[in-house]
Parts: sequence; structure tokens; C-alpha cells
Amino acid sequence: MTRTGASPRQNRRGGTSWIASAAWLGGPGLSDDVLIESRDGRIVAVSPGIDDVDVPRLAGIVMPGLVNAHSHAFHRLLRGRTHRQGGDFWLWRERMYEMAASLTPESYESIATAVFIEMAMAGVTTVGEFHYLHHQMGGVPYADPNEMSHALVRAARAAGLRLCLLDAGYFTAGFDEPPLHPVQQRFRDPSIESWLQRVQMLSTSYHNATDVLVGLAPHSVRAVSMQGLRMLGQRLVPGIPVHIHVSEQPAENRECLEATSMTPTGLLAESGLLGQHTTLVHATHLTESDIELIGSTATRVCFCATTERDLADGLGPAAALSSAGAPLCVGSDSHAVIDLFEEARGIELHQRLASGRRGLFAPSDLLAAATTGGSASLGFPDGGLMAGSPADFLVLDRDSPRLNGAPRAELLDAVVFAATASDVTDVFVGGNRVVSDREHPGWPGARHALRDHLVER
Repeated sequence: MTRTGASPRQNRRGGTSWIASAAWLGGPGLSDDVLIESRDGRIVAVSPGIDDVDVPRLAGIVMPGLVNAHSHAFHRLLRGRTHRQGGDFWLWRERMYEMAASLTPESYESIATAVFIEMAMAGVTTVGEFHYLHHQMGGVPYADPNEMSHALVRAARAAGLRLCLLDAGYFTAGFDEPPLHPVQQRFRDPSIESWLQRVQMLSTSYHNATDVLVGLAPHSVRAVSMQGLRMLGQRLVPGIPVHIHVSEQPAENRECLEATSMTPTGLLAESGLLGQHTTLVHATHLTESDIELIGSTATRVCFCATTERDLADGLGPAAALSSAGAPLCVGSDSHAVIDLFEEARGIELHQRLASGRRGLFAPSDLLAAATTGGSASLGFPDGGLMAGSPADFLVLDRDSPRLNGAPRAELLDAVVFAATASDVTDVFVGGNRVVSDREHPGWPGARHALRDHLVER
């Protein structure tokens, strides 16, 4: 088994240091004997070709921490539980509503802690939690209207992850505003104004935090009115990330066209919501005009390959979007599995199925989508193993059954197309080791939360 060295050693800069036997620094291959120096949780220097026996060695493959740009933590309760009845996305959603109705701040914190620890053990160092379970049943706010959000922050901190809490705005059940499902009342704020005020309160709570950011997440064009989208477009604050589900289902596109004479992407463009600050989640069923709009505005797109195929959503036009200028990132969404290597290579493999061609994305580009692309999407602009970035990185076991025997010159390709979450041995966040030799100290106490919640129901 590949093992990392001892605790990091204090360096001449007053921080800590490690030497990575092999490290990915963002190029098409790996660098050898890379000295990584940090101070106050950030990298201050990265120097390849250094072999200092006095500095602890990370004996595997070191790469930036993975960034899960799209998560719904409580969907983890559905893993393996929606496959026997067949059906489509909309039947799956009914089971999701059952889970949503059962959660309290206390149970959600314990469940999210287990989910975030699973992410940490899979090499994730930052998560974007697309959070819409705000209120009590019936839509009654908790005494603190952000209590469910605080529960998620506590869970992320217990797991040792950075968190971008993407607070969802949810107001309607469709373009013709049919009655909300009873569970959807938990998602809903009375108005756009009250939602933005609540989010401002939440953001103020973590104003000085370095591990928590708050972003805006209008749920979808079917859940926010045209007027609401326009209002949001006028109220955007520079630097605040905006995430929204877009064109996940053909039915959404049809209904949007009938109601507005625009596609969901066209409606967002008309509302002033496209741009580098915005990430479109899924973007599966797009027109050529949609792709041109997204690319020309450098709007980001988050693909969630394992969820998109689990729900039979379809294959999104990742190659066309990337060629048009849209930066890509990845997420595990409903957590059918939590494995960002699978999400990253899923971008290429889905395009192979759709096009009959191979090699549409370079391995380094797929790895960037799972790391620095996600950081930028979530409003953490610094990423990668470079000076100035947070000291967030993972170590892969290069002798694992999946990576063993890969030629040195092609080892990075093997990481992208063969590695899995189980190959992650150690994870550091802000220079602190949160996973050591595949173990997280919080897992023994958190491991029963998911099972116990389902049994109690």
C-alpha cells in the first residue's frame, strides 16, 4: 500500500512542507519530487525537482482537492432505492419529496455530516450545496429562518470541507403556477425580496469565514417567474456565484417555450443572468442558439454524469459547449455514487456515446473540470497546486489495482480514466489532514446516520 509520510515539517517560511513524489500541477503530465510549502493554510511555494530527505514525503500521486460543484445532500437517502419501479424523473421526484418531508435540522445535520465525510474520503475538499429545504412543513419558518442552512455549515465543518452554500429560491411549481406540492412549501419563500433578505442574513453570519461562501440559486425557470428572474438579474452582486438547473428535462423546454416563446437559456439571457458568475446545472437539452449564448457569455456549465444517467436525463452537449467557450465543472448531484473521477471521465465517455468519436477532451481538461473549474464556479477563485491557493490537495495510491502498472508517461491518463474514489488515501484541507490512510476520524460516529433515519421512518 502506498503510504504518506509523517506529519508536515515546519519550513523556513514559518509554515509546513511536504514533498510529493509525483504531482499534477495543471499540465498534460505529472511532475516529480515537488516541494509544496504552505503557511496559514495557503500554498506559498511549489518547487519541482526537490529531493530533501528532511521533508515528509507524500508517496502517491498528489493533485488539487476535488471540487463537487453540485450537491443535494439529502438525496443520498435515495441511493439504490428508486430502481425497482421503473418510471422516469418525475416518479423519482415523488420519492425525493418523501425524504424531504421527513427531515429536521437535527436529522439533516447528521445525514449531511455523513454525506460530506463520504465526499472527503473520496478526495473532495470543497462542495457546492444547492440547498432548498429551508422551512418547516407548510412553509412555516424556523425561529432562525436559516436554521437548516446552519445545520449544513456545521456538517461541512465536521467533515473538514469548504462549503459554498447555494441558497435556492423556489416560488412556483410551473409556468402556469399550479398549486405547490405540500413538500414544496418547505422550499418556498414568500417573495423574491424576502428570499434575498434571508440570504443576506445568512451571508452576514459567515462574512468573516474562510471556509464558507453563500451563493444564489434560483432553482429553475419553472420555479422562479420571468419577473423574478429579471429582478434577480438587476440585483446581482459581483463575486456572488449564481447556480440554476437548466434544461434537465425536455418537458421543461416545451413548457418554457409555450409560456415565454423562449428556451430556458434564452430566458436567462433576456433576464441578464448569463455570464461568468453563473453556472448552469445539467444543460442537457440545448439548441444550437442556446450553446452559442452560453459560450459567448462564458457562462459555466456543471455536468453531473452519474445522476444524469441514473435518471435517464440524456447526454448533454459538453463538447459543443466547451468549444463555444463555456468552462465546465462537475458535481455528484443526487449521489447515486460519490466519485468525482467518474463524474469527470463521464463528460468524455458520454460524448463518445453521442458522437461515435474518442478524444474530445484531453485528460488534463477533465481533471481541471473536477478541480479548478469547480473552484471558480463556486466563487473560490484560487485553485490548483500553485502559490496563493489554499493548501487543499489529495494523495492517490499509484499502486492500487486500478493504477498499478500504468506507464509513467501515461499515468495522468490512467488517473482520469481508471482511478476511483477508493484510490484516495489522504486528503488535506487548508494544510490540515482530514483523511489519513483512507480513514476519516468522524466516520465511525457518522456512518449510521443514513441507515438510522430510514429505519426510524
